[in-house]
Amino acid sequence: MQKNMIANDKKSGIKSWPLDDRPREKLLRKGAAALSSSELLAILLGTGVQGESAIDLARRIMDKFGTFRNMSHTDARDWKEFKGLGPAKLAHIQAALEIGRRFREDEMNPQRQKISSAEEVVGIIMPQMRDLKKEVFKVIYLNSQNKIIEISDAAVGTVNHAVPIVREIMHTALQRFAAAIICVHNHPSGNIAPSPEDKKFTQELATAGRIMDIKVLDHIIIGDGNYFSFAGDGIL
Repeated sequence: MQKNMIANDKKSGIKSWPLDDRPREKLLRKGAAALSSSELLAILLGTGVQGESAIDLARRIMDKFGTFRNMSHTDARDWKEFKGLGPAKLAHIQAALEIGRRFREDEMNPQRQKISSAEEVVGIIMPQMRDLKKEVFKVIYLNSQNKIIEISDAAVGTVNHAVPIVREIMHTALQRFAAAIICVHNHPSGNIAPSPEDKKFTQELATAGRIMDIKVLDHIIIGDGNYFSFAGDGIL
């Protein structure tokens, strides 16, 4: 009886499929764009778990998360229902997601890019920040021609609060010989309306900038696919 069950499991595996239907062979023959998300994920998984092929497991995972983007920034607790999915397979998935994120960053190639609008800043920063579960505060340091010198984290906080320090931001700007800065932080809730704390910090930073002769060009809040610009709204 047990031998028959094992035999049936083997017959239901991907190796029993016609060559044209196997995800790996399909990718090599038609290209990655021809594969569904489940098929791409099945290739990352490599093998299934007991009683379930890689493609069936991949379909269940996609049913749960919906998109690869939704898999980002998950932890082990989100994967507990997938019995037999060990740390090696999870590492493959997380590595692939991070490669995709870095690919988007590389496409933007922000170094020495000249910034002339909030939209350009959002185009660079949005892919990095829209899915973060914690609030992160970044500063873009610019030279006298508004070209990017560096983008760095000034603070990492909780799900709804990060505490950047004005003095440290200005100190870094002086070290980088920056003529201007743009601040960016995300709201994990997706609500881009500035909080009273956001407004207070922005005014304090702008005041410090005037004293130090460093222009604070904008403070941008990133939501889920949208943004708020202090400069664009006339607050700064």
